[in-house]
Amino acid sequence: MTEPANAARPAFGTETAVQIEKLNKWYGTFHVLRDIDLTVRRGERIVIAGPSGSGKSTLIRCINQLEEHQSGRITVDGIELTNDIKNIDKIRSEVGMVFQHFNLFPHLTVLENCTLAPIWVRKIPRREAEETAMHFLREVRIPDQAHKYPGQLSGGQQQRVAIARSLCMRPKIMLFDEPTSALDPEMIKEVLDTMIELAEGGMTMICVTHEMGFAQAVAHRVIFMDQGQIVEENTPQEFFNNPKSDRTKLFLSQILGH
Repeated sequence: MTEPANAARPAFGTETAVQIEKLNKWYGTFHVLRDIDLTVRRGERIVIAGPSGSGKSTLIRCINQLEEHQSGRITVDGIELTNDIKNIDKIRSEVGMVFQHFNLFPHLTVLENCTLAPIWVRKIPRREAEETAMHFLREVRIPDQAHKYPGQLSGGQQQRVAIARSLCMRPKIMLFDEPTSALDPEMIKEVLDTMIELAEGGMTMICVTHEMGFAQAVAHRVIFMDQGQIVEENTPQEFFNNPKSDRTKLFLSQILGH
C-alpha cells in the first residue's frame, strides 16, 4: 500500500506537547497499560491503532485525567498531571476531547452546547462566545444547524458539533477517541474530512482510530498498541509498507485485507 501524496503534512516543532514516561495503569488486577513511553511534539499528529482491549482509549483518557494512572509520569504542556485539581482543570481547559459517542447535551441547542464551557470555564462574555462558536460551526460546515437540538441532527452532524464544541475552548491539543466508530458508513467521510482540515491547520492531534486511510493521509506517526504496550511506531509510509513486528503484520492483514 502506498501513501497518498500529501502536500499538507507540515513539519512539527521540537517543543514537547505531551510527555509520558513509564506509565502503568491497572483495573483491579488487570494491567491495562504497561510501561508506556511516548513523546508528542507540538503540531505533531499521531494515530494510535490496535485491536480492541489493547489500551488505546485508556491511554488518551489518561492524558486529560479522565482515567487516573497508578505509576509513571504524564506531563502536558509543561504541567505534570498529579492529584492536584487545579492542574487537572488547567490541562482540561487546554486539551480538547472528542468521544466515540458525541456527549452533547440534548436539552441545549447546538450553539448553547458550544458556548457553555467558554462562558462558564473561560468566563468569556456570551456574545464573544457565540461569535467564536459560529466561527467554528462554519469551520465544520454546519452553521445553519446552530439553533437546532442534537436530536434533530444526523450522527455525522452531531460529531462535527462535538468537534466544534472542543475547538471553542481553543485547545492546544486535541484528543479523538474512535470518533467515527459509532457512525454509519456514509457519515464517516464527513467527519474525517473535518478532522483532515483541522490537521492541516497545524493542531496537535492524538487520534485513536481504525480509519487507516486517515492515518496515511494525516499522521506524522502511527503507533500500534497491543496488550497494553506500544508494539511498534513509525511514519505511516514505513508502518504500512514495511511493518516490523509479526503482531503488526497480522493486524494490518486483518484490517486491510491483505
